[in-house]
Amino acid sequence: MREIVINDKGQAVAPQSQPIIKQDFLSDHKTRIYWLGGAGIMVHSHQTNIMIDPVLEGFDIPLLYQVPILPQDVEKLDGILITHIDNDHFSRPTCHHLKDVCLQYYAPNYVADVMNEEGLKTEKHDINDCFQVQNLSVQLTPAWHNWQNGSSKWQYRYWEEKDYCGYWMETPDGTIWLPGDSRLLDKHLHMPQPDVILFDFADNDWHITLKGAIQLANTYPHADLICIHWGSVDAPDMTPFNGNPQDLYQHVINPERIYVLAPGEAYHLKG
Repeated sequence: MREIVINDKGQAVAPQSQPIIKQDFLSDHKTRIYWLGGAGIMVHSHQTNIMIDPVLEGFDIPLLYQVPILPQDVEKLDGILITHIDNDHFSRPTCHHLKDVCLQYYAPNYVADVMNEEGLKTEKHDINDCFQVQNLSVQLTPAWHNWQNGSSKWQYRYWEEKDYCGYWMETPDGTIWLPGDSRLLDKHLHMPQPDVILFDFADNDWHITLKGAIQLANTYPHADLICIHWGSVDAPDMTPFNGNPQDLYQHVINPERIYVLAPGEAYHLKG
């Protein structure tokens, strides 16, 4: 069990970042997962490199961690996958600065339209669609996160559930599931057994809630849980950013499968 540091504002803070370097993009015929901080993920699988929701610069709230890699140091990406429009997931500066090293962007519905309008070559998909990124088979899974409909600031359109997604990934070494920012859905409890869940446990009504996260974890008692969406943003009053992994250990079956990674630290998919 990794010790969790609490800062003077009462926030659980991510461990000290580890830099992602050139060698991390090179094939070792294995699958590695890196937490980028916040909701961001990098997956390296044999010859394939992807990032999901990378926010490597330009976020509008101060951060509690050092970004493990800057855009100019990213070697090569076969794809960037975006789950939805929120700027802690779709970082316009990051996506634009990675255009020269990223072969293709992927996103659901509305955010894909926005990305294409901005000159980012984005393949648009519906929920349950499947596509291939080199040796990775990817499927969009449903999410329920259309909080904008309750905010006057965002009333320029009606926000649909299909505008948000998670991603299920089949790699040569096993399955990875990112449910994404979402309330817990019944379908989330009837998936195949994943090998790894990229695990948001924010106790927020437009996220999974702590109770929902525990239910999800215990529905898949053999999945490793990589904690994300916590310990990264200097916003002590904003529940979406303030989960504490320590709250999980007494409630999750097989708690040794909870992984509290530092940003930039590699998790090796066992296969």
